[in-house]
Amino acid sequence: MDATTHPVFCTIVPPHVFDRLIEAEDPALVRIARRTLVVDAAQRTERRLTAVLGAEPPAEPADATADEPRRTVYDAQHTTTLPGRRVRGEGEAPVGDATVNRAYAGLGATFELYLKAYLRHSIDGRGMPLDATVHFDHSYNNAFWNGTQMVFGDGDGEMFLDFTLPVDVIGHELTHGVTQHSANLTYFGQPGALNESMSDVFGSLVKQYSLDQDAHQADWLIGEGLLAPGVHGQALRSMKAPGTAYDDVVLGRDPQPATMDHYVTTGRDNGGVHINSGIPNHAFYLVADALGGKAWERAGQIWYDVLTGGHLGSQAMFKDFAELTVTAARARYGDGAETRAVLKAWAQVGVPAS
Repeated sequence: MDATTHPVFCTIVPPHVFDRLIEAEDPALVRIARRTLVVDAAQRTERRLTAVLGAEPPAEPADATADEPRRTVYDAQHTTTLPGRRVRGEGEAPVGDATVNRAYAGLGATFELYLKAYLRHSIDGRGMPLDATVHFDHSYNNAFWNGTQMVFGDGDGEMFLDFTLPVDVIGHELTHGVTQHSANLTYFGQPGALNESMSDVFGSLVKQYSLDQDAHQADWLIGEGLLAPGVHGQALRSMKAPGTAYDDVVLGRDPQPATMDHYVTTGRDNGGVHINSGIPNHAFYLVADALGGKAWERAGQIWYDVLTGGHLGSQAMFKDFAELTVTAARARYGDGAETRAVLKAWAQVGVPAS
């Protein structure tokens, strides 16, 4: 890990969801929500200590020339000890545990998108091995990137299902590693919302790439299939229509805004990083929808150019990012449909980009 990077602890389910669940009438839901928040807090503290003291060297060195992933999946066996027992390595046959196999496949799908679409060798661009731990804790309602590896909970079965089910969740969390090793966006306020949005964008693109979908075929949902059958909702977030992913008597209503008119000012959730990410998310969707075709090709290329181009500061605001996407679109495609789509999208969400 580069000394200049500042890895953060990033979960797929935001804290405001658990704040809502703590108020539920069902004592079991309250207990699980509290437990998840406590475990998340412990992992966040561990992440800060690692950042100060330095991480242990990886079991395998990076290989900047590797065109194949090097995946290892571990089983925490319902403890919080990481990484856990090794259960499947690169090139090994599927095992009898579907959760292990989904994690392995999701790591591969993410590696493939970055390599085939953007010529990026793994998360750090230098062939970093990809590690994941499944069956973390009991009824753990989250998945996270801790700066060095992926971790998946099994869900409680009542509000959330197994967190390896949606491949975009895996792509989302691993993209936090890409951001960590490139723009290193601060995890607070608008830079933090951009950090989260980058993970949603490329998490969605991992799903679309793996399904060979174009922009108009894609559902643009993050975490579709993660909510349990009794929950009224489709997913955790919607890039196409932020604020509509769920509306449930227990879970509450999706709070994401689609435009700056409804930007949320809050001190919670690191300044609303999971909430206000709906605005740049929607801008990306609008660009991809306007251009059509495979979203990872033109729209995704512009976003990737900005994320990895060296000009996106760690404290970048929405306006800074928007302006860089216009510059990137113009540099790669000239003043054609791509640049016009980018300008129009940011105007539609209320972020000045010219």
